Amino acid sequence: MRIVLTGAGGFLGWHTRLRLAALTDHEVIPVTRENWHDLDYLVSGADAVIHLAAVNRAESSSDVEQGNIRIGNEVARAVSAASRPLRVVMSGTIQVERDNAYGRGKLAAQRALSEATTTAGGHFVDVCLPNLFGEHGLPAYNSFVATFVHATIAGENPRVNDNPVELLHVQDAAQSLIDGLDCGNERIRPNGIQTGVVKVWKLLQEFHRSYVPTGEIPDLSSKFRINLFNTYRASLFPDHYPISLTPHSDPRGSFVETVRCRGGEGQSSFSTTVPGITRGEHYHLIKIERFAVIQGTARISLRKMFHEEIIDFDVSGDQPVAIDMPVGWVHNITNTGHDVLLTQFWSHELFRPEAPDTFTEPVQPLPKEPSQ
Repeated sequence: MRIVLTGAGGFLGWHTRLRLAALTDHEVIPVTRENWHDLDYLVSGADAVIHLAAVNRAESSSDVEQGNIRIGNEVARAVSAASRPLRVVMSGTIQVERDNAYGRGKLAAQRALSEATTTAGGHFVDVCLPNLFGEHGLPAYNSFVATFVHATIAGENPRVNDNPVELLHVQDAAQSLIDGLDCGNERIRPNGIQTGVVKVWKLLQEFHRSYVPTGEIPDLSSKFRINLFNTYRASLFPDHYPISLTPHSDPRGSFVETVRCRGGEGQSSFSTTVPGITRGEHYHLIKIERFAVIQGTARISLRKMFHEEIIDFDVSGDQPVAIDMPVGWVHNITNTGHDVLLTQFWSHELFRPEAPDTFTEPVQPLPKEPSQ
């Protein structure tokens, strides 16, 4: 299926594109501000549209409302201009039930897009989302969780008013949007976890107290804790890394603790790598994975999916360090020395062959095909 994905450069857009790349064979046409002017042309050749582009914040509430109406109308016109049935999935919001600018704008956009889709004989699906959180959210824009993460890392103590809140991890939201591509429903309402604002703040403080000083992995005994920890550590990358490990030496040699975890599953393994060979070349959607070189020298390289910049860490067993791989970042390790490289790997969950959460992709991006 050829899918036009609007808002592909945003928070939800990046995660949806990542999940589509990992779990489907669909061809995804990303639409951002840079190529928005090609929207009509791109939709004309599509089988489906996932519409995520929206205005979350602006100088005034009127700008938020009118901005979402304008964007919705432009996508609706592109769907109408295609003059054929399309599957259209839109990221909706529980805010449509409330009298605020964002909810009113999204509701008007939803109605315009639904009418354009059904008039052309297509199928429209509204994916009604609660509050989202996850890796690479922007503070003071995407989520209060992103704002809390930023404050935690910066050592700030914002005033926190406790309220009940429903939180859905952005990868779960992305899966609901993908489900909309072949479901018979006109509305999908994924359920998040019911929690409190203060509880989120306290969990982030708990993570920060253990992880930053020593690299200790916190209690990961629930899916929510795993998702929140991944959200937190994504904002630490790359400035916080590598994590220094402390050798304890005596005449017999040295002992180095590479992983300390307070709860949840965990699996350790090691590999030997001959000089010049590269391992890895993959990314994960949720797995927390730590690399620690025990012997030899190596270069650990990472690249955020759909970006070109590569971040390199040159590491050595003589000065042991650990690097934790952020989800959605392709990574590899290359033996850059003249001797066999010994590397220890740790992940927060047991390896399951039926669901390995490992997706092949080279760190060095493939050259782009020339335009036809």
